[in-house]
Amino acid sequence: MVFYLCGSSSRNLARHVSVIVIVLILMGVPPARASNFTKGRAVAPFAGNLKSGDYLWHPEVSPVGPVVIVVSLPDQLIYVYRNGVRIGRSTVSTGTAGHRTPTGVFTVLQKKVDHESSIYKGAKMPNMQRLTWTGIAMHAGQLPGYPASHGCVRLPEDFAAKLYTVTNLGTTVIIADNKSSPVNTTKPGLLFSGKPGELETGSAGFAWTPEKSPKGPVSVIVSGADRTGYVYRNGIEIGRAAVRGVERVSGTYVYSALGTVDSSGRRDWISTASVGGNAPNLKDLANRLAIAPEFLANVRALITPGTTLVLSDAPVSGRTRSATGFNILTTK
Repeated sequence: MVFYLCGSSSRNLARHVSVIVIVLILMGVPPARASNFTKGRAVAPFAGNLKSGDYLWHPEVSPVGPVVIVVSLPDQLIYVYRNGVRIGRSTVSTGTAGHRTPTGVFTVLQKKVDHESSIYKGAKMPNMQRLTWTGIAMHAGQLPGYPASHGCVRLPEDFAAKLYTVTNLGTTVIIADNKSSPVNTTKPGLLFSGKPGELETGSAGFAWTPEKSPKGPVSVIVSGADRTGYVYRNGIEIGRAAVRGVERVSGTYVYSALGTVDSSGRRDWISTASVGGNAPNLKDLANRLAIAPEFLANVRALITPGTTLVLSDAPVSGRTRSATGFNILTTK
């Protein structure tokens, strides 16, 4: 984040400055952009290593579909996928060692074209897309070529404006501490297929209260540590059920439902390994998974393009799913 400190505490000076800004706006003169923000530079589609401020943007290659965003901390790069196709890539600047950008899976909680930080008074954050209510967001800023923010993901100004146009509240954002990027997975839809001998072999107690959040983006977490599946809509838990057969999942894996289906009618998904371990064999996992059939049917009915599924060996805690600052899953 970039800091802008007021040079005087005088109320009269503040009042005069405010009047000047209002007059400029009424005259059609926009407030000046931060002089040290990185404007950004579009480069050729097959460019190799990107220099600080470089980006690629080609939304026309995949005009519609759910958007998934991946930020690679080691590479200092952001990737944008729509319906499983990469439509954008850009350099970024993330948090310093003392203000580390958290890794994990997030959703866009708030969007604002002209935003000023409530934590760092006067810090401009154009095209802000909030990931947590504790100060982490994606926004335009300065890119010096290395991590330099207080935890936010800084973007080139031009790229931040373009990215803003393709996201919605609930868009999945994955911040990864490895170099993996999404690839089409081997049928995670098996986990929701309900085929005999796969998912419908178990029956345990479950809770299902969709009325708590009638609409909004849906996320499903299956925790091996808890041996429980959780369903959230718009960040609010609407269901949970005991799940058997996930005890051997190692690491955290994220899947996002696409708008297409395969030859058997199962929905296609995009996946990325966000933290450690070997990606599970989903066919084997589906064969040993046991969950209440009615709960399974309820979950299948909610899956639409953009639905997020997280498989993890991490427990789901109150901190993970806080009502005011919902993160699907964050890691240490």
